[in-house]
Amino acid sequence: MNSTERDISYQISNTYSTLNELTSSTKNVWFVCHGMGYLSKYFIRYFKGLNPEENYIVAPQAQSKYYITPKFKHIGASWLTRENTEMETGNIMSFFDSIFERENLIGDKNLIILGYSQGVSVAMRYVAKRHIQCSQLVLHSGGIPKELKKEAFEFFKGKAKLIYGVNDEYLTDERMTEERHKAETLFGDRLEVTSFEGVHEVNMNIIEHLIKDKE
Repeated sequence: MNSTERDISYQISNTYSTLNELTSSTKNVWFVCHGMGYLSKYFIRYFKGLNPEENYIVAPQAQSKYYITPKFKHIGASWLTRENTEMETGNIMSFFDSIFERENLIGDKNLIILGYSQGVSVAMRYVAKRHIQCSQLVLHSGGIPKELKKEAFEFFKGKAKLIYGVNDEYLTDERMTEERHKAETLFGDRLEVTSFEGVHEVNMNIIEHLIKDKE
């Protein structure tokens, strides 16, 4: 008996979360991609310390949700796995396109795109594939996709910020050296690297200074 895996296209709905209001007073628009095991409605709470008058935050929700063990009480989500990565990436790109269009994120505001942990890969792929010009592309404690080459970011005029905790349990010294090398190759002198004393966690102190340093 032979089995065959086939592709099919169909319409799907998903959610995303926003924080604050987009007004004429808004200075910074954030597009923030959560890590594995998060839901966007909880991840976005990390950004509640930003000035609500000046910052509008948009957090897309990864489509693949699952119950987190051992008690199966909490729900998390994942962006991608090794299975059908190219197809799933295309789905994510279309999802992000819809959010950008609906929220009109390409405008006169200062656009910051941030990926945390697993969110780094989808954020980077989106910027590269859609040639998104943002002032800052923030790579927080995550891995850079291996398929991305220097040519993918030749269009990019903003700053890339690589942030990681020196005690991150998922980033060995060897892995961090590799990630820094990949980032330097991709962005050259547009790259800034910041480390902090901490584990695999969102560092809002550093993130808040991304905009304070511009003021």
